[in-house]
Amino acid sequence: MDLQRLQRALSLEAEVGFTDLRGREQTFSQFLGSVFGQDPPSDWVLNGDDRRRWKELGSRYTLYSELELPERQHLVAETRRWLERVRRQQELSRPSSHQPGSFAASLPQRSGFPAVGVATTPPEAGRSTISPSLPAGLSLEQPLQFLKGIGPKSAEKLAQLGLHSVRDALYYFPRDYLDYSRRVLIRQAKVGETVTLVGTVKSCSCFTSPKNPSLTIFNLKIADKSGVITLSRFYSGRQFAQRSWQASLERQYPKGALVAASGLVKKGRLGLTLDNPQLEVLGGEGEELDRLGKILPVYPLSEGIPADLVRKAVQLALPAAALVEDPLPADLKRQLQLLDLPVALQQIHFPETRELLAQARRRLVFDEFFYLQLSLLQRRHRYRAQAQAIPRYQPARGELLDRFYQILPFQLTAAQQRAIDEILADLRDPLPMNRLLQGDVGSGKTVVAVAALLAAIQSGWQAALMAPTEVLAEQHYRKLVEWLSQLQVPVELLTGSTPPAKRREILRQLQTGELPLVVGTHALIQPAVQFRNLGLVVIDEQHRFGVEQRAALQQKGDHPDVLTMTATPIPRTLTLALHGDLDVTQIDELPPGRKPVHTLVARPGDRLQVMRLIEREIAQGRQAYVVLPLIEESEKLDLKSAIEEHQRLQEKVFPQFRVGLLHGRLTSSEKEAVIAAFRRRELDILVSTTVVEVGVDVPNASVMLVEHAERFGLSQLHQLRGRVGRGSDQAYCILMTGSKSEEALRRLKVLEQSHDGFFIAEMDLRFRGPGEVMGTRQSGLPDFALASLMEDQEVLQLARQAAEQLIVQDPDLKRWPPLSRILEERQARLLGPGLLT
Repeated sequence: MDLQRLQRALSLEAEVGFTDLRGREQTFSQFLGSVFGQDPPSDWVLNGDDRRRWKELGSRYTLYSELELPERQHLVAETRRWLERVRRQQELSRPSSHQPGSFAASLPQRSGFPAVGVATTPPEAGRSTISPSLPAGLSLEQPLQFLKGIGPKSAEKLAQLGLHSVRDALYYFPRDYLDYSRRVLIRQAKVGETVTLVGTVKSCSCFTSPKNPSLTIFNLKIADKSGVITLSRFYSGRQFAQRSWQASLERQYPKGALVAASGLVKKGRLGLTLDNPQLEVLGGEGEELDRLGKILPVYPLSEGIPADLVRKAVQLALPAAALVEDPLPADLKRQLQLLDLPVALQQIHFPETRELLAQARRRLVFDEFFYLQLSLLQRRHRYRAQAQAIPRYQPARGELLDRFYQILPFQLTAAQQRAIDEILADLRDPLPMNRLLQGDVGSGKTVVAVAALLAAIQSGWQAALMAPTEVLAEQHYRKLVEWLSQLQVPVELLTGSTPPAKRREILRQLQTGELPLVVGTHALIQPAVQFRNLGLVVIDEQHRFGVEQRAALQQKGDHPDVLTMTATPIPRTLTLALHGDLDVTQIDELPPGRKPVHTLVARPGDRLQVMRLIEREIAQGRQAYVVLPLIEESEKLDLKSAIEEHQRLQEKVFPQFRVGLLHGRLTSSEKEAVIAAFRRRELDILVSTTVVEVGVDVPNASVMLVEHAERFGLSQLHQLRGRVGRGSDQAYCILMTGSKSEEALRRLKVLEQSHDGFFIAEMDLRFRGPGEVMGTRQSGLPDFALASLMEDQEVLQLARQAAEQLIVQDPDLKRWPPLSRILEERQARLLGPGLLT
């Protein structure tokens, strides 16, 4: 009898809830009774006690169908625990050429691959919890169904998680870990400590809160020999209120199941509990005892896929880690103290210590960042190599630029001058520029961009400035006309609203070269738009364009210089991840004389005072914005709508003032008419959605009230706040929130305390994560399996530096063929189609 077959039968019985599973010919208890009713296999080495246990189990399983559920659970767990001990005895009795348990010793010795992990860790560091022997025929591409103990049915379940091959299992990283070294009894739990409790499910319920239909409450009561504890989790959203979803959650925790719960101990309404506990259903009591003192991986799962199945698949695949090629140069690994890749893969799944887990994660995070940076830097090198390297620009102090500096009604800040100098140096370089200009709200990026545009024009080239909205494009156009008309430099505006006759004339002048500068929206990338000699492309709010749209404008010329701008400060980690192929300039200084906007977080009880502030400011000749997240009333969200609030303010709150309405559903001409009326002071209050986030410049506006401020990101609120305080008067930004969430209030308090856009962006990244900060639709953000742009900034910097070193030495990586091959394999999966365009 195969021991593994016995264990599989016991595991299946536990999975189905100890129901005496029926097979094709026998029930579970009949099968076990017949097995233990015979003599043990001759090749099993059993002592006298084990032989007596064998016979005893035979008689006990003949009575299995008559046992109560707890008795069945106990018997199955006891049997599994005993068989596991027997299995270990069999292994120890076999001769082995390897040091027992030594994972590092089992690795093939390859030249140039020092045992970095072993050298930098204690003597026991390389030891694995998995047997080091490599099963015959095991390969990285072997389908999981052919692993002993998996089979077709289990393989189908694993395939739902994207796990098809041994390689897939190796790179399916845990999402969390249960640290059984921190296991305590329920009565030993103390407030403020992070612990792991293991207990039997006494009851489980999941229901919709009677007070809040959008809140689902999950309660789980578990007990051990020392006491009972009730654990709760909360799910916000109507999708969790469906009874089918709640019932499926309850089924995961059947009465009598053994559960591990980890989390911070706190005092709740019903006594001690765990804060947002991490829950894991164990395969049985016996398995739980074997795990004490170990770190158990917790994998991402889908409904109907048991955790033990995934762990089993990974365990069976883990010996194949020895076959994984480590492409990193040996000196690089030594320099950065990185684990060998096979060791890192083993320790990320079943770490022996927290220290080894940290080292394994560091190596794998480094790989994710490193291949990303290699790809970005290699792309930049190839783009520049394709361009014709010829000087195209006059010296920085041309006549047009000199006259521009003379007509400016203000002095450039040191940061603006530094940015201009960096851009002009790029323009004089024979290779094309590809630079990102970052600047906080009101830092003066437009002046810097105009200097670059004039440098191109005075050198005989055409230039284009593309903005994401007509409002912003028109804003830029007005500013450029104001300045360039004094320099006799023609500029035109091309948008979707441009009249056909005017459009045809602009297209003709661009094609002949008569028109040196055009400002526009997506209209600039239409096939009919042809330039005679496009030399510079400026893209404002570049993150609002897709990669293909930005590339389409660049293709209007022969490798033109590209300057992209954003008024949304991006943390350096995000900049490296998204724009690692760009040079970056930051304008980190505001023009002198700008007063900080006085920012306050307000509660519903403060509304009367807020209305009085708005009334006072308007009475003194100034204007106000009221910003809301929705256009019309929503049935799903209890939020004020722009349309409803406009009507309420005009009719009930401020009937003596003129209240306008601006939102995204208006046509371009309607939006411009409303903004123009507000700019001419024909409106006192402008009720708006986030259309005003960029491109609306009304220096007379001194108050902004943001309703439901908790619904916005910090960077977006900072952008909105930048619409006021553009004049000489003291300005105010009121963030109104009715949220009771402590985290929401902490987020909003950041804006009270700081006006530094880069600091605010960093905090936004920490609170919401990169996907929310950048927007998932067009951000091009890589999908990392382990790496965190918030927690792994140091590793990202190391990866960037290492990639730069290799690209400088050999841009095509011909000196490192394995590295080049792995990079090509990973590019599509790691970067996604957006960044490869």
